[in-house]
Amino acid sequence: MRLRTAIAIASAISALTGTVLFAQGFRRFVWEPNVPYDGKFTFARLSYTVYGGRSGWEFDYPAMERHLMTMVREITELRPHQSGSNIHAMDDPELLKYPVAYLSEPGYWHPSESEVLGLRTYLQKGGFLIVDDFMLNEWYNFEQQMLRVLPWAEIEYLPLSHPVFDSFFHIETLEMPYPGRTLEQLKAQFLGIHEDNDPSKRLMVVINYNNDIGDYMEWSDQNFWPVNVTNDAYKFAINYIVYGMTH
Repeated sequence: MRLRTAIAIASAISALTGTVLFAQGFRRFVWEPNVPYDGKFTFARLSYTVYGGRSGWEFDYPAMERHLMTMVREITELRPHQSGSNIHAMDDPELLKYPVAYLSEPGYWHPSESEVLGLRTYLQKGGFLIVDDFMLNEWYNFEQQMLRVLPWAEIEYLPLSHPVFDSFFHIETLEMPYPGRTLEQLKAQFLGIHEDNDPSKRLMVVINYNNDIGDYMEWSDQNFWPVNVTNDAYKFAINYIVYGMTH
């Protein structure tokens, strides 16, 4: 089943050269050197070809990953690189060294054929992909591009009983609003793609639609978003990492 979701017109988020503009303020985007591979867990973010002149893969970088890796180090047995992370193109052979990857703003993602093949290879070799930060009509482009990567894929809703929601924290509800919205205005949806489209097999891709856990985590040091929802964002993110490392 290929998922089709009812949509509405989304609000535009502007990207400025050297700076990313958010409703809640500015953070300057600085592309830092990748961490050399040494076997320790390293957060890997995917870069991609821009669609229609609009970027977004770098949103929340690097504050989000720094905050997340601090939490991972504090409450799990993983000892990740806390002050460094990586950016990889989807066709970068180095990506295959990192079991978990993060894709932001796929509503404007338009991968080349080389990037399509690279991401397909990554997923088929056991990589786990977290998709985040898109909403409403941005679904259509994401679905189109994802089905270029995995033409056979069935994108399905994940039930609360799915193991990914119990891999570290026991998630008790999937009720979560998009940042700056109420549940009534825009409620998060959690979807996924399983190996061989079999829910009993490995989850290859987890999709946070109508959601942006990265934004919640990025601004957690500023107390911008409600503490309870920010805590939930960390719980989802850490569960994804633990699941990806153990499946």
